[in-house]
Amino acid sequence: MSGRDTNFYYSFLVLPNAERRAIVAVWDFCRAVDDAVDEMAAPDGPCTGAMRSAAACAELAKWRAELARCFGEGEPQTEQGRALLPCVAGFHLPRDAFARVIDGVEMDLREQSYATFDDLREYCLRVASAVGHICVAIFGCEDEAAKAYATDLGIALQLTNIIRDVRDDLARGRLYLPLEDLARFGCPVDALRAGIVSLPVRALLAFECDRARTFYRSADERLATTGRRRLVAARIMGAIYFAILKRIERRGYDVFSQVVRVPRRRRAMIAAITWAKTIAGW
Repeated sequence: MSGRDTNFYYSFLVLPNAERRAIVAVWDFCRAVDDAVDEMAAPDGPCTGAMRSAAACAELAKWRAELARCFGEGEPQTEQGRALLPCVAGFHLPRDAFARVIDGVEMDLREQSYATFDDLREYCLRVASAVGHICVAIFGCEDEAAKAYATDLGIALQLTNIIRDVRDDLARGRLYLPLEDLARFGCPVDALRAGIVSLPVRALLAFECDRARTFYRSADERLATTGRRRLVAARIMGAIYFAILKRIERRGYDVFSQVVRVPRRRRAMIAAITWAKTIAGW
């Protein structure tokens, strides 16, 4: 998140220093949790079979303990925990949201696929919307409309990630697109593994993009009743991810030949335009 080639970098530039440091601390903590489990659970990781799952569960237990220390139950033992510690009190960060993030990461150990969108939505609420709830606390937005905005935007961002990363997730043995949707469009998993945008694959991915657009629209509608300026960093993030979604659509839903990205210069332009619209009251 601290690197210039992330989709989050340009949204951070508009933040005051204290808020920027807090956001980076939150990101680094959550990223460390996710990375540690991914490395342990990876098929080519240091363990095999049941040992991988046991090692990953042990890592999660360590991060749950570190989270408790960040909230006053001892002294943090990791670089990420020590950076997060002053932000917890300084911004009144919600402990339950961090716990939900860890719960979401744990779902990746148990679930290799999701039967329904309701199942997938629960995953999105944990790994994405919960992070959004932490962010709006840092932005100083405690009203219910801001939390609802964070919920919908988090789902939209995570769905965009899921659509973009179908190829890489399948390579890791994971499929996040709901199985009920694959059945609806007559698209077997092997059709996705083949990496060819057949008619069923195109119909499936178009449907998922439309679903993501619904959550982007819902998030935008929430802005009418909450502080636009305070949420400008989130708006920039949402605009950049929405640009990724539109590129997927313009590419005819080919998410297999290469990872769909928004060039750095375009991201900077999106950030500037979104900032200007926010200042102007749009």
